[in-house]
This record gives sequence, structure tokens and C-alpha cells, in this order.
Amino acid sequence: MTVGAHTGAVPSQHDDDTEGLAPAAFVDGRYDADGDPTREESLARLLGGGRAAIEGSVPPVAFLIGWLASGGDLLTAAIWSLAASAATLVVALVQRRKPRAVLIGMLMTVIAAMIAYYTGEARNFFLIQLLSNAASALAWMVSIVIGWPFLGLIVGGLIGTKTRWHRDPALLRAYQRASWVWVLQYVIRVVVFTVLYLLNETTWLAIMRAALTYPLIIACIAVSGWVLFAAIPKAHPGIRKPQVALAE
Repeated sequence: MTVGAHTGAVPSQHDDDTEGLAPAAFVDGRYDADGDPTREESLARLLGGGRAAIEGSVPPVAFLIGWLASGGDLLTAAIWSLAASAATLVVALVQRRKPRAVLIGMLMTVIAAMIAYYTGEARNFFLIQLLSNAASALAWMVSIVIGWPFLGLIVGGLIGTKTRWHRDPALLRAYQRASWVWVLQYVIRVVVFTVLYLLNETTWLAIMRAALTYPLIIACIAVSGWVLFAAIPKAHPGIRKPQVALAE
């Protein structure tokens, strides 16, 4: 909750180590997400990081407010969370955006509430979050190890380069390095949620569920974006121009 393909040329023999580590965004002639050569390419702008993080934060924050206001009533907190998700859905539809992420969030809230209700334990409302983050961490790690990092697949789809970055060694390496930041964000959540779940700290689970959404997503996008562009050699033309011929 959550989180492009950048391709480039391998540095020539005349490039020194310092140049090879320079962020690709600072090279003259590289374009940002809107095709403006005067502004830096930004992973946050490509992924819509700010909006996505805010939308992802609304349901858990609403759950926390409902939980505290009702004195720990699970049904009330779940209703607040669903109502907040519905409001976010309406906004997305009014703005004529695809509400896929919002719908998925609503579905997960319903499933989480059902699990908690039928097990009789409020802490189980957060079980699906714990498991989904663990699964995401594992999936991202596997994608990196097999050489198909998810970040490359996501960005490649967004900017139209598709999977051509995979045949560009410089971009493949950059996407792999940046994808480890995404693994870290999932691991952080898993560790925190697991400890609080085992301690049966439902209130703190609600607090940390909200705290580890918006701030962590924003931090993850910012750090992974920096790692991505810093890993692309300075001589590389950028993520929108995969140098596939050099890898063939």
C-alpha cells in the first residue's frame, strides 16, 4: 500500500566511480513525469505517492477514532472505517479516477471485521494486515532475487517502457536496489504488528496501523526514489529511455 521502470545505459570506460553514483535526475536533458525538462523525475509523482498515502491512511485513522470514541467497540470502529472508505470512494469517482485501491481497502476492512467478529477477538481485526504485509515482503524479496523487481514492473507500466528495463543492466540493478526499501517497509510493519498482536494490545495495534500507513508510505517512496535515481549512472539517458541494445 503499495508502491516504475527506469532504464539506462551502462557507463562508459571514461566514467569514474563518482559519476556512476550521481542521481540520474540531475543529468541535462532528462524529463520528469510531465515531459518537462526543467524539473526532476520523481518517483512520488509517478506513483501518485501523496494521494495514495492519504487515501490509504483514511480507513485506519477512522477505525482508530471510532475505536477510541466507542471505548473499544469493534463494530463501531469497523463502521467508522467503512464509512471513511466509502467517502474516499465517492471522492475518487467524482474526480473520475479508478477507485481500485479504495475498493480493495473496503473489501479488506469487511474481511477483517468478519474475522474479528467470528473469532471473538478484537485483535484479529488486524490479522489480515499482518499477514498481507508478510506476504508482500516475501513477494518483493522473491521478485528482486529472480531479477524481476516489482518496482520496475510498476514504473515500467506507468511510463510506457513496459519490461524493456529488464534488458538494461544499469536499470535492472537500480530497480533491484530501490525495491529493497519497499521490502523494509513491509518488514517494519510485520515486526511491529506481530509484537502488539502477541501482547494483545488492540488499541496500540489501531494506533500503529494508522501511524505506519501515511508516514511510512511517504518515507518509502522518497527513499526508494532517491536510491533508484542515485543508482543510475550519470551518463544514462534516464528511466524513460532503456538502453536495451547494450544488453542484447
